[in-house]
Amino acid sequence: MYSNQNYYYVPQHYDYYRLPSNNQLVNDIQKASNAEYSAIICYEKLAKMAPTKEERNRILEIQQDEKRHLNEFRSIYANLTGTNPTYKIIEKCPEKYREGIEFALKDEQESVDFYLEIADKSQNPYIKERFRRAAADEQNHAVWFLYFFHKSKR
Repeated sequence: MYSNQNYYYVPQHYDYYRLPSNNQLVNDIQKASNAEYSAIICYEKLAKMAPTKEERNRILEIQQDEKRHLNEFRSIYANLTGTNPTYKIIEKCPEKYREGIEFALKDEQESVDFYLEIADKSQNPYIKERFRRAAADEQNHAVWFLYFFHKSKR
């Protein structure tokens, strides 16, 4: 569990102040940031391959959520550490649309679990809420990718 002694929450400012940070929390947020960065790159590729305008637009909407998550995670990381995270692609996006959609579906589902773990371990209300919201978004994305995957079988 992440200790609540490392930072505290000031609700009126929606900000938290740096004190010595919890290394596991910082590492998890870095990992989450890399996952979001990788998804943003992959979804750009998938949107270009989408067979319909509806699918392309939905994938681009999902990509916008991922960009928002990345920005929120970057802000949390910066507040905890005083530096911005570095981004790297940690998952290679498949070259074919159907495989890419299946990959995205699995990745989104894994992110749900990971983000809920971060929320459960954190004592900071802002971090808890941001990661719970991101988990809910990821679950929604997984449903869309499941729908596209099912459609692609026909």
